[in-house]
Amino acid sequence: MEQLIQIAIFFGLTALVGIVTYIKCRKVTRDNSDSRDYFLAGGGLSWIVVAGSLMMTNISAEQIVGMNGAQTLLIAWWEIAAAIGLIILAKWLIPIYYQYNCTTTTELLERKYNDKGIRAMVSVLFMLGYAFILLPVVLYTGSLFMKSMFNLSISVTMLSLIFAIVGAIYAIFGGLRAIAISDSLNGIGLILMGIVVSYLAMHAIDFDLSGIPLERLTLVGDNDSDIPWHTLLTGMIFIQIFYWGTNMVITQRALAAKSVKEAQKGLYAAVVMKLIIPLIVVLPGIVAFKLYGDVGDVAYGKLVGDILPSWMSGAFAAVLAGAVLSSFNSCLNSAAALYTCDIHQNYINANADVRKIGTRVALIFTLISVALVPVFAQSESIIALLQQLNGLYSMPVLAAFICALVFKNVNAKAIKCGLVFGVLLYAIFTFVWSPLHFIHLMALTLAATIIVTLGLSQFVFGQQSSHHQPIPAAE
Repeated sequence: MEQLIQIAIFFGLTALVGIVTYIKCRKVTRDNSDSRDYFLAGGGLSWIVVAGSLMMTNISAEQIVGMNGAQTLLIAWWEIAAAIGLIILAKWLIPIYYQYNCTTTTELLERKYNDKGIRAMVSVLFMLGYAFILLPVVLYTGSLFMKSMFNLSISVTMLSLIFAIVGAIYAIFGGLRAIAISDSLNGIGLILMGIVVSYLAMHAIDFDLSGIPLERLTLVGDNDSDIPWHTLLTGMIFIQIFYWGTNMVITQRALAAKSVKEAQKGLYAAVVMKLIIPLIVVLPGIVAFKLYGDVGDVAYGKLVGDILPSWMSGAFAAVLAGAVLSSFNSCLNSAAALYTCDIHQNYINANADVRKIGTRVALIFTLISVALVPVFAQSESIIALLQQLNGLYSMPVLAAFICALVFKNVNAKAIKCGLVFGVLLYAIFTFVWSPLHFIHLMALTLAATIIVTLGLSQFVFGQQSSHHQPIPAAE
């Protein structure tokens, strides 16, 4: 009977979000040839929706399950440092994107270098990262949570397929507007329910953290920890600048606001929420260590299943499912935007039906991500693996943006060579030779890529670089 109550509340709340989203979107007319309308919701998002959608796109199962699965306070640095990345996006980068009317973040690179090829290369790197890293991780962690929370007999792969189908429907038929509205509704529920879970978890141990090893309660990591303290001085900040400032999945929400000011208000609201999020994504995992020991990525699902009453666990499952769908459908929409705007319209058909092309791309990415779920199921720590693999494209892409915004007269061919060099260098660091912690290696990859790019520009292509001048205005 209890499980029936859980399931009924779960499906009821999930359906309610879908109905409200449909009502909000049904009267909106859409031009299928207008990429800004479909991929940026016509530039009409309020700051509240921007903030809510940002949080739900970022805080999904891979964050909640993976970070709580680390079962250590140290992992909170990902959230604390994220606030810095958001501030940099709000204060410096968003005004530039708006000034040049960018539909995708990569469009800025084309404007700077007057080269469609750079825009296409970076888009391909983003899309490969989404298809082979981010999307399957989102599906896997969300399905793992549902399976461990409800003790389901259905396989993780089958649960992933269900998530993928529903997420694709949102992305294909609703566009960014539907995604952002559903994100905001689920975001309110997730934060409230997450705080309730943390309170009940602390209540379950009488608010007593004694007995937990001190190394799990410190923010100063030693050399053998997931985040050694010295990595905070090297690669950590660059990871956040890439993720919040150039990553299409995240930045797309801010690009879809009504104005620069509206976008900035949403981003600053997200900064405040980011400083609260460790209560949701870190504290329960530490409590789970005291209750169950070192259980890894199943910690959060097991804890929630044990401490929440049946009606409330059904509600929490609904908002977490919403978080999974949010990250998944947001990533699909961003991948479709990158392909359609940066590749299809630039090289194949400038007047293509945006929705039709976006639908095909979303379906292909959905199939790839579901197929890769069993591969990620073999990993020991999903959050560490995710951050490590992201370096394959994040640092080379960030190097291209830094060269665009900090220097002038950088040769376009040098940028392309630098992108290839950065990917290969980090691949060597990841799969062949890892002399340092991966966060240090990210900083090293970034620095080496910038140096190689500027060196090639000057000594091979005969174009001397210097400090930045304003980007040419869009025609």
